[in-house]
Amino acid sequence: MSDRDAVLATLDEYAAAYCAKDLSRLMDIFADGEDISLIGTGVDELCSGRAEVASVFERNFRDATATQFEWQWTDVAIHGGAATVAITLNIHLILDDENLVVPIRWTVSLVKTDAGWKWVHRHASAAAGSQEEGAAYPTGGD
Repeated sequence: MSDRDAVLATLDEYAAAYCAKDLSRLMDIFADGEDISLIGTGVDELCSGRAEVASVFERNFRDATATQFEWQWTDVAIHGGAATVAITLNIHLILDDENLVVPIRWTVSLVKTDAGWKWVHRHASAAAGSQEEGAAYPTGGD
C-alpha cells in the first residue's frame, strides 16, 4: 500500500470508529503519548493531551450518533515521515431523533511510526457563512 493510501485509510478507520462510538479504537488512531491535539468546531474544543482529546469524543458521542462520513475534496501532502491531509466532508448525524448533515473542513497532521501512520493533530472548522465567495474575510452582515 502506498503512503498516500495508508494515510487515507486512517480517515476511514476514524470514521468507522467514530460511528461505532468506540473511544478506544478512535484513540488508537492517534500517536502514543501525550503529544496530540485537537481543535473542534466548538468554541471550547481546544484540546491537548490524551485525556482532553478523549473527553471531546465522549461528549460528541453523548450528544449525537454519527452514521456516515462522506469524504469530498481531498489533498494529501507527504514529506518524509510527516503528512498533512486537508479534506472537506459531510458528517451524517442523528441528533434528537433528527437526521442532520453537517459540512466540515478538516486538517489532519500525521507522523509515520513503526505501527503505521498515526494522527498527532486534527483541526475541524465550518466555512464562514458570512463570507461572500471571492471575499478575503467574513463580514458582520447587513
